[in-house]
Amino acid sequence: MKYILVTGGVISGVGKGVIASSFGLLLKNCGINVTAIKIDPYINIDAGTFSPYEHGEVYVLEDGAEVDLDLGNYERFLDITLHKDNNITTGKIYQRVIEEERKGSYLGKTVQVVPHITNAIQEWVEKVSHVPVSPNGEVPQVCIVELGGTIGDIEGMAFVEAFRQFQFRVGHENFCCVHVSPIMESKNEFKTKPTQATVRELRGLGLSPDLVVCRSSNNIMNSVDSIREKISMFCHVTPENVIFNPDVKPIYKVPLILEKQGVLDFFRDRLKLGTAADTRVKEMKMWKRFTEKIDRLSKTVTIGLVGKYTKFEDCYASLTRALEHASYHSNRRLQLKYFDSELLSLETKATNTSEYHQTWSEFCKVDGIIVPGGFGKRGLEGKIAACRWARENKKPFLGICLGLQAAVIEFARSVLELKDADTEEEQPAGIKLENPVVVYMPEHNPGNMGGTMRLGKHETHFRPEHESKLKLLYGNKSRIEERHRHRYEVNKKYVPDFEKNGFLFTGVDEKEVRMEIAELKSHPYYVAVQFHPEYLSRPLRPSPPFLGLILAASGKLDAYIEKECRQVTSTDDDDSDYESSDNRQRVQIGKVGSSSQLAPPCDSESG
Repeated sequence: MKYILVTGGVISGVGKGVIASSFGLLLKNCGINVTAIKIDPYINIDAGTFSPYEHGEVYVLEDGAEVDLDLGNYERFLDITLHKDNNITTGKIYQRVIEEERKGSYLGKTVQVVPHITNAIQEWVEKVSHVPVSPNGEVPQVCIVELGGTIGDIEGMAFVEAFRQFQFRVGHENFCCVHVSPIMESKNEFKTKPTQATVRELRGLGLSPDLVVCRSSNNIMNSVDSIREKISMFCHVTPENVIFNPDVKPIYKVPLILEKQGVLDFFRDRLKLGTAADTRVKEMKMWKRFTEKIDRLSKTVTIGLVGKYTKFEDCYASLTRALEHASYHSNRRLQLKYFDSELLSLETKATNTSEYHQTWSEFCKVDGIIVPGGFGKRGLEGKIAACRWARENKKPFLGICLGLQAAVIEFARSVLELKDADTEEEQPAGIKLENPVVVYMPEHNPGNMGGTMRLGKHETHFRPEHESKLKLLYGNKSRIEERHRHRYEVNKKYVPDFEKNGFLFTGVDEKEVRMEIAELKSHPYYVAVQFHPEYLSRPLRPSPPFLGLILAASGKLDAYIEKECRQVTSTDDDDSDYESSDNRQRVQIGKVGSSSQLAPPCDSESG
């Protein structure tokens, strides 16, 4: 097993996750099986109880683990399925060591950070690195480990010490360290002192980086030679092992930027991988074609995201990526506008009329609307108002998790005339709703916040008695598998009233108890799902609900469905990208490179 440790210096948020994912993509396209581990030095057991403003979105894995959003990057770039143990936290490590101490496993010895905590870290990494993550079940050959936080943080010291020992445990040819550090720009001059300082600190802790990745603005590309020489001199690396990762959009260009600077050759030589140069050229062609297509797009599609965590883009990271994937494959450049749901509510109108009207004025200009998941009553009325506007104005709409529940509440109030229809979530003590159209789930445990929701992969079955656009987008399959994260569900007793009025629940769980998919019958595209389809969206395989939203917002959904949901690659950004039913062997835009993969994305077999 080969190990690549990715560390970061100077500041957090320097892009270690995307760089680690890019390394994995390049290696995987050489025919090397890759896995990834993310280390988060916080004491929390997992990310499940975090506010999105703390570390961005909470990403959910197939086994129900609530983890850091960087694992989403790994899964999207590498198209692999990770598990709960691929995310290590200080809390998990200490919990395991304390449990062993309680069992008497240390035979009365004093339990200390060194060697007990550091040994537990090393054993965890070695064990998880050998767990298969690809559909073929093959054991990985390379494990990429990203150490979260910044070198020098007291929280991460035990992990740094563990890897100082680990490099000798596995051997020089099986371990390399990559350090990511920003190059600061000041008055048209680039400063390397912060990078010199962080590398000096890392080396003082016993880890000497084999490769230094410099993050900066695009302007740095005019000064790479002088900066490379300076960093090489003071950071104990050869000049060719100093590479640059300037700011680029989209992030899918990062692997190509790193490849051009010889990253694959470095790993091949340093870790004795023996990858063939001609192989990687062939395998990367698909990814390069995908990024080149993005550069050619000129037409845009504007989507309005109605949420309450709109000040920080990482709060909806997976959702944003899923919208991007669907837009690129629909020959559109995404223009995503964030709308604070509280500003769309009547409460805001009563207190700040001008801001209310200004927000609605901008909101009415979008081509499509998405209402994502969330928790709590704050901002819910604004989401409900957005659902009503989308329904009444025939605006393409996608609701996810709480977005489904908001759509249900809105329809119950406006069409079923249940004016007091609401959710049981966060109702005042002693208040019993007359019409609780959204209710607690049996699994909910109000005494413990962590891991008490319906989490991870579950089946959704399409009901044969209903026509469904979403079913067609999924390839007309009878069942699908998607990931969930929720504590509340639609009250089943109201379902007949909804369906009599055209609000159809076209998908249910395997026991036909939970409502999983809702579609409005007389609407171009009004779809709401209880699951989170964004977690299974991939750059080359967009998620069907998102693809449907973008196509509908672009005025292309009906043509797409008429052609049996088959779409071909286009050399430009026009709309002539739908093939006829007698030409199904042409390459699909959502399945680039394989004419045999005719099933739509994220189905129950490929998910």
